[in-house]
Amino acid sequence: MTIHAQALLFDNDGTLVSSLLSVRRCWTRWAGEYGITAERFGRIELHGRPAAEIAADLLPAHVVPEAVARIEDLEVEDVPDGGVHLLPGTEAFLGALPAERWAVVTSATRRLAEARLGAVGIRPKTLVAADDITRGKPDPEPYLLAARMLGADPAHCVVFEDAPAGLQAGRAAGMRTVALATTHRARELTADLVVEDLSALSALVTGGGVEISVRP
Repeated sequence: MTIHAQALLFDNDGTLVSSLLSVRRCWTRWAGEYGITAERFGRIELHGRPAAEIAADLLPAHVVPEAVARIEDLEVEDVPDGGVHLLPGTEAFLGALPAERWAVVTSATRRLAEARLGAVGIRPKTLVAADDITRGKPDPEPYLLAARMLGADPAHCVVFEDAPAGLQAGRAAGMRTVALATTHRARELTADLVVEDLSALSALVTGGGVEISVRP
C-alpha cells in the first residue's frame, strides 16, 4: 500500500516520542494535589487531549486555569528525568522528509511540546500546539491549521496518530490517517492504515510530494 501526500502531520506524544512514564508520574501527582480520587481520575481519558479539557472534566471552572498551569509546570520540570524518549523509526522517518513538508500537531502546550521535542533532538519548522487553537482534538481545527501553515490542501495531507481522538480529528479534517499501535491496540484504532510504529514505514520524496509505503 502506498499513500501519496503533499504534507505529513504528526501527533507528538505516542507518535514521535513516548512520554507515558512522565505523563503518569505528573498527572498522578497533580490529581493528588487537587484531591481527585484514583477511581474518578481513572475514568478520564488523558491521552491525546489538551490539559485544559481534562482539568475542566475534573475540577470547578474557577480552579481550572491554576490547575492547568500546575500540570504544565510539573510536566516540563519532569522532562529531564528521563520520562521522554524517541519511538522506533521516528528519527529515520523524519530525517527523510523536507522540513517544509511536515508539521507536529500536539495537544500539549507549546512550552511543553518544545521541551519534549528538544529533549530528543526534534525541531520541527512547523508546530501547532494547544496555545494555537480554540478547540482541541477530536475537533479538526488543529490539523486544518497545520495544513494552512504548510500551504497544503487538507485532502492531500496525511495524519499520523496513536490516539482515537487524534484520528477522529484527522478524519474530520478530510485527511488520510495512519494509526500507530504504540499506546492502543490495533483493533481499537480506525484509520486508512494501521502499523506498529514509524519503523514499519518508508518515505520517498518526489516532485509532487511524499510517497509513504509499508516496508516489506
